[in-house]
Amino acid sequence: MKAGVRTAGGSDPVEVAIIGAGIVGLATARALLARGVRSIRVFEAERSVGAHQTSHNSGVLHAGLYYRPGSLRARLCAEGRERIFRYCSEREIPVRRCGKLVVATDEAEHARLDEIRQRGEANGLTELRVLTRREFTEIEPHAGGIAALHVPHTGVVDFAQVARAIRDDVQSAGVEIVTDGALLEADQEQTAWRLRTPQGVTRARFVIGCAGLQSDRVARMFGVDPPVRILPFRGAYWALHSQRADLVRALIYPVPDPRFPFLGVHLTRTISGPVEIGPNAIFTWSRHGYRRGAFRPSDAIDALTFEGFWELAARHWRVGAAELRRAFARRAFLREARKLLPGLGDRDVRRSRSGVRAQAVDREGRLVDDFLIADADRSIHVLNAPSPAATASLAIGEEIARRAEALSP
Repeated sequence: MKAGVRTAGGSDPVEVAIIGAGIVGLATARALLARGVRSIRVFEAERSVGAHQTSHNSGVLHAGLYYRPGSLRARLCAEGRERIFRYCSEREIPVRRCGKLVVATDEAEHARLDEIRQRGEANGLTELRVLTRREFTEIEPHAGGIAALHVPHTGVVDFAQVARAIRDDVQSAGVEIVTDGALLEADQEQTAWRLRTPQGVTRARFVIGCAGLQSDRVARMFGVDPPVRILPFRGAYWALHSQRADLVRALIYPVPDPRFPFLGVHLTRTISGPVEIGPNAIFTWSRHGYRRGAFRPSDAIDALTFEGFWELAARHWRVGAAELRRAFARRAFLREARKLLPGLGDRDVRRSRSGVRAQAVDREGRLVDDFLIADADRSIHVLNAPSPAATASLAIGEEIARRAEALSP
């Protein structure tokens, strides 16, 4: 990829095409611009940028507490978090470094707090403290539990607003963003990829797939045989009624189950003020399954014909049943939330929004717990970018741009 290359229009190919205008795809365009690439076109299947995971997440800027030291998630989360804080300051986007509590509700969880602290310190976090109940209730007076880990690095932001700001930045620098531009076909020519979308045909010398919930399908269109399949997990949120929002000052999290990448039901005071509770994590039969009971035949067939789906279901059906019960039974959900917030009343919550997480699962039914980026012939594909991908987005974009520069002829 040669810095400064520009297209002249007509049949000349663009230097780089990016598939997907979520926050990771937009951050990648920004990183490419910083390396001198000017001929960039971003294709987005929806009518607006950041329409899926970018705008349906918790809005938490993660500290990088839980991730395996040395993993891409650990490294890029730490780098990306501080980049997002700086970017929001420069662009005057509301952001708050509020900190969070990871609350232990029994002795077994209490014993794990120190392990979590040590992992956080291995990931470069400082000023982590395990607090007694008397100490942590000075931070969150209404929280339950017997002890808590205080993590001062965590923040909150509206990632959809961040994505729109990045969109504006890259567009002003000459990047073209094509909405309603779902990729229909990709054919390899001698020196370029021929990409067909509802908006026409584009030729690109190099392609970067940042397609989120469709990432495995997009990769296969470029001749990649992904070692994983995307399985969608729906996460539903509840919210505190405004008159009870004072029960939570910042963020209250449970001690996570080490077997799963999901963090469990937690409480988040969002950047705009409301307090959300959730999400749960249940498999959905649609990759765009924001509504309960959503079903898309092609997505269902993709899951049912994948051996990893059946391995996952057999291994974790009890956990899945518990998540399903909390998703549909208000009482079960409240029982879980009251472990963290004992004063939560039956009428203090209302149903809120939902999101869908793109979770990569391998053929043995294992949940992939790190970012997964595959290099291919004149293309790169982000195959797994779960939380904290939004937090890490600016760093992920830089990582992809570096790889693309090394791979390009």
